[in-house]
Amino acid sequence: MEPEDLRFHESHCWVRQEGDEWVIGVTDYAQEQLGDLVFIELPEVGATIEADEPFGSIESPKAVEDLIAPISGEVTRRNDEVVDSPEIVNDDPYGEGWLIAVKLDESFDLGELMSRDEYMDMLDTAEDETEEEELLEDEDE
Repeated sequence: MEPEDLRFHESHCWVRQEGDEWVIGVTDYAQEQLGDLVFIELPEVGATIEADEPFGSIESPKAVEDLIAPISGEVTRRNDEVVDSPEIVNDDPYGEGWLIAVKLDESFDLGELMSRDEYMDMLDTAEDETEEEELLEDEDE
């Protein structure tokens, strides 16, 4: 279950305000879909990230995926522990598995992010569509 104080992006990243910074991580759903993480690439402190644009990558034996920024701003901290030990994200995606912290660009509208309930609805819709596609594939065989 996702913590209530988070906002979510359709790319399965979350954000949480901590003082003047916004901390970014990947959702439990994302890490679960990828499986055991083996590599994470993150931007350096001082880099600028743009909402809806890649800011790094995450890799498992199943896939390599871009990390898509949920917000725009300047990177103020990065979690080097997850770079050295990516499995931390699998173990604790909403705690010790955070990725970067950002000073939010003042022009970014936080209303573009989803609440926990909106994110859960998005996941439910995606699962329903996947089940429908699987049924259609079974009928074709």
